Amino acid sequence: MTYTANQQALLARYVKKILAAPVYELAVLTPLQPAPALSEALGNQILLKREDLQPTFSFKIRGAYNKLVQLSDEQKARGVITASAGNHAQGVALAARELGIAATIVMPATTPELKVLGVRSRGAEAVLHGESFPFALAYALDLAARTGRTFVSPFDDPEVIAGQGTVAMEILRQHPADLDAIFVPVGGGGLIAGIAAYVKYLRPQVRIIGVESEHSACLGAALQADERVVLPNVGTFADGVAVAQIGVYGFEVCRFCVDEMLTVTNDELCAAIKNIYDDTRSITEPSGALAVAGIKKYVARTRARGQTLVAIDSGANINFDSLRHVAERAASCGAPA
Repeated sequence: MTYTANQQALLARYVKKILAAPVYELAVLTPLQPAPALSEALGNQILLKREDLQPTFSFKIRGAYNKLVQLSDEQKARGVITASAGNHAQGVALAARELGIAATIVMPATTPELKVLGVRSRGAEAVLHGESFPFALAYALDLAARTGRTFVSPFDDPEVIAGQGTVAMEILRQHPADLDAIFVPVGGGGLIAGIAAYVKYLRPQVRIIGVESEHSACLGAALQADERVVLPNVGTFADGVAVAQIGVYGFEVCRFCVDEMLTVTNDELCAAIKNIYDDTRSITEPSGALAVAGIKKYVARTRARGQTLVAIDSGANINFDSLRHVAERAASCGAPA
């Protein structure tokens, strides 16, 4: 695909930001791990980018730290406010603690207890408000306006996007051989925008495929309408991606860098969680399993064989008492690929 001069310049700006992002002051370089059982079942080489192994068990620490570390001294002194379904919240809490910044995090009342405890244990104030992320976001923005604290978007910020884009930098360095596609979970669009910008600038032949929950498919809706739309409601089973509208900055990149969008069901997510467990003995949260569920759907539809496909395993923050439901659903829909 040929990009316009403006599009190429946008990608170049993000690549520069990604290469300069000081995320490894707090985040870690995660492995790109083969999934042998899933690879054999699907007839393709499946590689898992293990972002569930970050200090906060999610990729979100990358963008959160990259944003906070670049705040001015005055902004740091005033403190920060954010809204999050839980993973960005923990990233901001840890980054703020390390940088000596006071942080208030507004989270939906439906947020899993594990994520709330993760915020409070890292020294941040957790405020529960609203039934889903859009309500928490509105409250956080109002709170920031009233207090003068800096609002740190979970996805709609160039520095956050650049932090997340370091995932792609690692993937291309870890696998310099041919890659056919990278499957990326999508909520507000920060992760896929960062990955797409980096990959399409350096290796444009690699396909970028976004995967959304069918109950919060805001990027797919925006691409279809060619403008950002607001979903009338969102489901919260995959709470990490329960977002009603794609971000402005992310959509600017995704509208010309994302090759395809897929949606998956809750049952398909449960089956994918089991697939990941079978290969890694790790337990992924529903949003973290989106990419694997998407790969399974993609291979079933295209009958692809012999390809190298990367799935971003994006997080592992799931309440223990949710595991019974996941196991029951995975068994009922036949988790093996």
